[in-house]
Amino acid sequence: MNLKEGPLPQKDDFLLHIKTNNYSPETLYNYERDLMVFARFLSVEALIPFSKISKKTIELYKAYLASRDRKTAAGAIHPDQLSAGSVNRNLSSVRRYVKYLIDMDYDVPVPPEAIKLTRMPTTHPRVAELPALVRLIESPTDFEKNPEVKMRNRAILETLFATGMRISELASLNRDQIDATGRIFIRGKGRKERFAYLTDRAQQCIKKYLTMRTDIFPALFIPYRGRNMNSTRARLSTNYIQMKIKQYRERLGINVPTSAHSLRHGFATYLAEQGANPAAIQVLLGHESLQTTTRYVHASDTYAEKTHKQFHPLK
Repeated sequence: MNLKEGPLPQKDDFLLHIKTNNYSPETLYNYERDLMVFARFLSVEALIPFSKISKKTIELYKAYLASRDRKTAAGAIHPDQLSAGSVNRNLSSVRRYVKYLIDMDYDVPVPPEAIKLTRMPTTHPRVAELPALVRLIESPTDFEKNPEVKMRNRAILETLFATGMRISELASLNRDQIDATGRIFIRGKGRKERFAYLTDRAQQCIKKYLTMRTDIFPALFIPYRGRNMNSTRARLSTNYIQMKIKQYRERLGINVPTSAHSLRHGFATYLAEQGANPAAIQVLLGHESLQTTTRYVHASDTYAEKTHKQFHPLK
């Protein structure tokens, strides 16, 4: 079957397919944004319709994503260079779109396997030392003036480090997903379901935060500013959370780059240093493969130094 002309034919049908297959709103948003970036590249940079793309077009798009000249879905110049992981997510979205077209019996200009991902760096990101992470988690108490924002942001950071959950999972949490024991039911990446567990201190922070709320909105973490703040669908964005973590880190003078994902890495690292079973960490992180989990578990600098002094044969 021939494709209609256009930047990305049947794109809306593809996004509807993603939505009706129960993927998370965050996943749907990422697919839509990534395809908008690709459509803009074809119409503004490459100046060709989708039906005329080739393997060379894909390689040019890969180089475009990795360059500092790339534009966002809205057409703005982005100041930061994309990581290899973000480039691969964009490419994976395009590949999934092409596979969908094939499944729907459309003729496609390139096969999905022609959309090759970039090689990921083998270096592991450093994890900040535990005392620094604790300072970061507790920092909203000192840095925020609004009592509700102060308690909400503290509860967010406590939850991220207590559970090791992904930032997208945290942003999509509803109040009714937490039971009285502090256990959280999560539908995570790839629609896989698991439980996460709050520490006592994280539980107490969430209770204090919820006590301050007078609304009946279902979302666990809601915004106090913006157009949707009074909507029953109000939900705090992942961008806001990442921005706040960056602000707190800079104000604290923590030199190790730290993000929401770093708290997930730290969760795994410090559980391992306390002797946790790698298989249990795998379950808590929601990984299918233990090999994936091992990429998250790194010895901290302090622990590595202590181990060196304890076990090196020449004292």
